[in-house]
Amino acid sequence: MAGQNGGPWGGGGGNRGNGGDGGKGGDDDRRPPRRPGEGTPLNEIDDLVNRGREQLRVLMGGGGGRRPGTPGGPQAPRLTRGTFAIAAAAVAVVWGFMSVYTVKPEERSVEMFLGSFSSVGSPGLNFAPWPFVSYEVVNVTSERTETVGSSGLSSDISGLMLTTDANLVDIGFQVVWNVSDPSKFLFNIRDPELTVRAAAESVMREIIASTRLAPILNTDRGVIADRAHSGIQEALDAYDSGISVVRVNLQRADPPAEVIDSFRAVQAAEQERDRLERQADAYSNRVLAQARGQAAQVIEQAEAYRARTVNDALGQASRFAAVLTEYLRAPEVTRRRLYLETMEQVLGGLEKIVLDPAVAGGGGGGQGVVPFLPLDRLMGAGGATIPGVGGAAASATGN
Repeated sequence: MAGQNGGPWGGGGGNRGNGGDGGKGGDDDRRPPRRPGEGTPLNEIDDLVNRGREQLRVLMGGGGGRRPGTPGGPQAPRLTRGTFAIAAAAVAVVWGFMSVYTVKPEERSVEMFLGSFSSVGSPGLNFAPWPFVSYEVVNVTSERTETVGSSGLSSDISGLMLTTDANLVDIGFQVVWNVSDPSKFLFNIRDPELTVRAAAESVMREIIASTRLAPILNTDRGVIADRAHSGIQEALDAYDSGISVVRVNLQRADPPAEVIDSFRAVQAAEQERDRLERQADAYSNRVLAQARGQAAQVIEQAEAYRARTVNDALGQASRFAAVLTEYLRAPEVTRRRLYLETMEQVLGGLEKIVLDPAVAGGGGGGQGVVPFLPLDRLMGAGGATIPGVGGAAASATGN
């Protein structure tokens, strides 16, 4: 009867009576025997499955008897306080490893509690309780560069900009930037590089559109770079991007490649025009200055002549009035004085000889005057005798 109660395969009833496994042991023992050559691999799989069941049963509070169908088999593992302590220590180590992180001096970390911004970590060791707090490290000191219009490709038209005098200029510049606020950098903008590039191109186009071509190519490059720096920073601050613009490097400002030869010819002609204009201005200034000087000289001479003539006339009128007054007082004396002054003026500059009629011959004819030959005037500058004069002088002296 024992064999009949054990089922058609035998041996099942005894196992159900010994174990406390209920009907599960019977289910396992009701399987048909394996064919030859297949018992070893399948038995190993069954053993693994059964061990897993036993461990699960122990963890769930079930009995810890021997393995069903295997009398005298090994006991199932049991959880003790030491096992719990080891497991807790392992969990603590793993949790601490996941929660502690290092930030380099050139970096800052952004901590997020359940996905929302919490705080900014400083360089060194930082603690972020995992999994509630996550973090992301951002490099804030390294300089990043965005280049606009300097690729050198014919298809790149980002550097072609229109000036205020309707000329095209090919601009190439770099924007050097870094991160000033890592939290804003991570949460407020999606694509930092694209944002910086778009803001830089927009600001530079606005600056070029308000500037003439000649200053852009020659004198105002530094001014344009400074204006672009401040304009790009203002645009990024308006986005609350957490980006700081370090500097703007204006690499080139040239006409488009298709017209650069013609542009250079125009520039040369303009320089020649400017040179000729400067020469004409210099000549004009020199001639005008000379004419103004001569005009001033003539005016001064005329003023001097006028003043001299007027003063002379005033003096003569005053003298005539004074002489008239004296003449009215003593006519004879005044008349004689006027005569003598007049003769002095007439004869004062002449070479003259005054002869006393009594001495000159008594007859008034001047017969007693001896002729005088001016030998000193007839002699040359070197003392040589003038031909034909020496004999006449000797005869005159002998007489």
